[in-house]
Amino acid sequence: MVNLKTEKEILIMQEGGRRLKKVVAELLPSIIVGSTTKEIDDCAYELIKKQGGGPSFKEVEGYYWTTCLPVNNQVVHTPPSTRRLENGDILTVDIGMYFEGFHTDYATTIIIGEAKDQNIKTFLNIGKEALYKAIDEAKPGKRLGNISRVIEKEIYGNNYFILKDLTGHGIGRSLHEDPYVLGYLNRPIEKTLIIKPGLVIAIEIIYSMSTEKIAHEKNNDWSITTSDHSLSACFEHTVAITDKGNIVLT
Repeated sequence: MVNLKTEKEILIMQEGGRRLKKVVAELLPSIIVGSTTKEIDDCAYELIKKQGGGPSFKEVEGYYWTTCLPVNNQVVHTPPSTRRLENGDILTVDIGMYFEGFHTDYATTIIIGEAKDQNIKTFLNIGKEALYKAIDEAKPGKRLGNISRVIEKEIYGNNYFILKDLTGHGIGRSLHEDPYVLGYLNRPIEKTLIIKPGLVIAIEIIYSMSTEKIAHEKNNDWSITTSDHSLSACFEHTVAITDKGNIVLT
């Protein structure tokens, strides 16, 4: 069931998103060659507490960390560890904040140090552009399929691949709510959900260089990787739909 939010609830989520943006703005510049992902996670926890919130991801049963920090071929849900980041690695910083009863969720993928290959910069830029084009489709009267179609067009049109097992989602009092927000069209657009004011969704671009298939990392209960070990990335914003259009909360 889709839980539409009231104007008051969206205002609370907007404030939570504003604070999460502050966390991210402080966190990202601190990530350098030689950082461990655990150090990044510890810093993220302190910054969220400083902003008066709590880590959304710790609300997920069995997950004990503030962030998910996949590197290179790791896709999503990778817990922090003692792994040290090397020059040219790509790191996804996936972070959520719980504030006054509501969650907001955000992700970006960055290059550590200097890019080894211009193709990696292009790969990441396409994902960022796809996210903002998808957000432009998140307006009252349109359908979720409009969002999915744009993501599919941008990613496949640039010869990359959607990891179809992983999707965006509704968000609010729970971190993951209905509806799923797919990165590809699995049915005619007119059969997908109509976007209405009060809908709040986390739109995610989850894609890879060369495969649609995922695998589960050995000896890790959470981490998901690409099946062929190719690079992957994720870009995500939490977006609220209003009668005037949309608000990017994060």
